[in-house]
Amino acid sequence: MNLPYSGGCACGVIRYHISDEPIFMNDCQCKDCQRMSGTGHGSYLTFPSRTSVKLEGGTSHFDRIGDSGNTKTSNFCPKCGSPVYMTFAAMPTLFTVHATSLDDPTRYKPQAVTYTVSGFPWDHLNPALPKFEKMPKT
Repeated sequence: MNLPYSGGCACGVIRYHISDEPIFMNDCQCKDCQRMSGTGHGSYLTFPSRTSVKLEGGTSHFDRIGDSGNTKTSNFCPKCGSPVYMTFAAMPTLFTVHATSLDDPTRYKPQAVTYTVSGFPWDHLNPALPKFEKMPKT
């Protein structure tokens, strides 16, 4: 049996435990992720089902419209402001966590770089990863 993925915010108010394995791990260079991370990209693990997620603590959130035209909701700690997870209106079962919110961020193994169309030349990511101008179709 695999160990759960556990993590939370910087101050410990928000905690999560996820019993599934991620279905996708990516570095995203879209403008939203750049702004949220304060750097050239965000790094994420996406899990297939919210039912495998145990959350502790209440988050604050904000909605925004992604490049796809669909609403995505970012959840963050109301005390320390750390971004913790995202959900997507068009794919309501998915649960996406920020890689740096993991207790063990070394478990993050990126599989692709998305939204390279918005990437900055100074944001050097693994050159061996597949790169997509936008989000690849499933």
